[in-house]
Amino acid sequence: MAEVLLDSPVTLTDGAYSEIVKLIAEKNVPEHYSLRVGVKGGGCAGLSYILGFDSQKDNDQVYQFRDITILMEKTHGMYLVGMEIDFVDGLENRGFSFNNPNAVQTCGCGTSFSS
Repeated sequence: MAEVLLDSPVTLTDGAYSEIVKLIAEKNVPEHYSLRVGVKGGGCAGLSYILGFDSQKDNDQVYQFRDITILMEKTHGMYLVGMEIDFVDGLENRGFSFNNPNAVQTCGCGTSFSS
């Protein structure tokens, strides 16, 4: 089990935090799962975001944001440090959005980027 670091490289807005807490309850997410934040190759701008629930892996760093445990592969930190995750619930758009200061270019849908 990795040491839990209190300074998370990503933050959640109040809206994102509330939605994640709601999803954990509605989807009966197992207690040994945490919020996984990361990146993967693909998307129209080169990299796309990972956001979901997962169990801890050997190469993860573990962070705490309020009472939510965040998992992130060590190598993903350089792409995500300083990122803010928000939840938008409007007439034209509903879902998580990513405000990433490391993104040089983003796609129109906001789910992929290049750095």
